[in-house]
Amino acid sequence: MEETTGIERPGNKLRVAAIGDVHASPSHRGQWHDTFAEVSREADVLCLCGDLTNIGTAAEAEALAEDLRACTIPVLAVLGNHDHQCGSVEELEKVMVQAGVQFLENETVEIGGVGFAGVKGFAGGFDGKMLDAFGEAPIKAFVQEAIEQAMRLEHALKALETERRVVVLHYAPIADTVAGEPEAIFPFLGSSRLAETIDRFEGISAIFHGHAHRGTYHGKTRRGYDVYNVAAHIEKPTGKPYALIEV
Repeated sequence: MEETTGIERPGNKLRVAAIGDVHASPSHRGQWHDTFAEVSREADVLCLCGDLTNIGTAAEAEALAEDLRACTIPVLAVLGNHDHQCGSVEELEKVMVQAGVQFLENETVEIGGVGFAGVKGFAGGFDGKMLDAFGEAPIKAFVQEAIEQAMRLEHALKALETERRVVVLHYAPIADTVAGEPEAIFPFLGSSRLAETIDRFEGISAIFHGHAHRGTYHGKTRRGYDVYNVAAHIEKPTGKPYALIEV
C-alpha cells in the first residue's frame, strides 16, 4: 500500500472529489482544465471513475494528461470499458502515470488516514437477476470476469488497515444508482457481486462509480453504505460535473 501524508483538515476529515466518464479527446483539449483547477481548491484528493477516454488511445490520454496539469492534489483512478476498446491499456496507463495519476487496480493508497481501493468492476446484473455461470462457455467466461473483479476488490480491501475506506469503481455495485437507464441494459451496467464484497468489510465511507450516464446520483448497499454515481453527466448536489464528499 502506498501512503501519501501531509493533508490535515479540522476533525480529521478528508474531502474527496470524484468524477467518471470524462471521455477525453484530442479534439476537446482543455475541456476539463478549469474543472480540475477548481477541484484542487475544493478537495484534498480526486478520484477518476473510469472512461477517462473515448476509445483508449494514447492521444486521448495525452489530452487528459494536459488538463490534469491544472490539478495540484493527488489523483487516483480506475479504468472503464471505453479505456479498453483499443487494447492499449498499458500505453494509456503509462501516459496517465507520467501525469501523476495513481491507478488503484494494482495497489491501494492511503491519504490523510483514509484508505482507497478500486477496480474497474464488470457487468452481470443485480440481486436475484444476476447472470449465473451456466450453459455455454462464453457465458461462464462472462460471469467469471465479474467474479474475478469482485475477488480483486476483496483482496484490495483486505490490504487496507485504515478505519475509513473509499471504494472507486467504474461499473455500478447496486441497481439503485443505474435507475433512469433503460431496464433492459441494467445487466450491462454493473454487478451486485461488487456490493456483496464491499458489504463484508467495516468502515466503508463512500463508494464511487460511473458508467451509467443517465442513472441516479445516490443509493445504498444492503448494509447501508453510501454509493455515488459520479458520471460527469449525472446531476449532483455540487451543481458541477464532480461530486464532493467529506469522509
